[in-house]
Parts: sequence; C-alpha cells; structure tokens
Amino acid sequence: MDYDEEKMDDAVLVLLWRNAFGEAVGDMRVWRAWKGMPWEATDCLYEKGLIADPKSKAKSVALTEEGLRAAEDAFRRLFQS
Repeated sequence: MDYDEEKMDDAVLVLLWRNAFGEAVGDMRVWRAWKGMPWEATDCLYEKGLIADPKSKAKSVALTEEGLRAAEDAFRRLFQS
C-alpha cells in the first residue's frame, strides 16, 4: 500500500508532542513524551465505540469493527495521495 511517509511521520510527531512534558536536566530543559497514546484520546475513542475499554493492564487495545473501518478511512484520507 502506497502512502505519504512524511505525513505519517508528522502524525506520529504530533502525537508525541501532544504527550510532551518538560523536565529539568542540569541547567537545561528537556522535553520528553510518553510512547503510548494520551489517555484522553483513548478514552474518547472508547466513548465513540471505536476501541475496547482501554483501562486494563494490557499493552494493547482491540479495535471494534467500526473502529477498524474508521481507521482505514482516516488512513486513506490523511496519508494516501
């Protein structure tokens, strides 16, 4: 499947930025980001019925059938030429 890798990289970078927090390291400020998704975002997707309940100890979450279709549609809309 062909897609715009630059747009995908930008989308991942935006997600990292959305999770970013600053911390002091010596006399510098370093910005770090959690590698997972923001809880607010996964909670919202759950409320919309697109994923299973994200509140578990599992490191993954199941997409619903509707969520799978919505994800594929968004991918095509955002990243394919």
